[in-house]
Amino acid sequence: MTGPRDARARGGAIERLAARWLTARGLILEASNQHAKGGEIDLVMRDGEVLVFVEVRHRADRRHGHPLETVTAAKQRRLIRAARFYLQRNGLSCACRFDVLAVTGTPPDLEIEWVADAFGAY
Repeated sequence: MTGPRDARARGGAIERLAARWLTARGLILEASNQHAKGGEIDLVMRDGEVLVFVEVRHRADRRHGHPLETVTAAKQRRLIRAARFYLQRNGLSCACRFDVLAVTGTPPDLEIEWVADAFGAY
């Protein structure tokens, strides 16, 4: 049986892979694992002048649904709150967007789906 430590290690490995994958597509990594009250931002990246908050979701298989289905309205609210805190803490005022990177499979056989501007902070 795998424990929380194993899950954290797997999640960290997937997030590092996601950062490399997005960097190969032109984004620049600014920060990772940014904790804020009530939420965490997996990756903070820059796409030109736009600051991108990336939520990385992983599923080993789709038996229990697609990784994108796990980004619920409640999860979006937590991410928005964490992003606002990140901006305030760092004194930033810039264009932002929220992306979701859905990763399915186990290394080295991974399927990656990138949804840019997946939701907005209204």
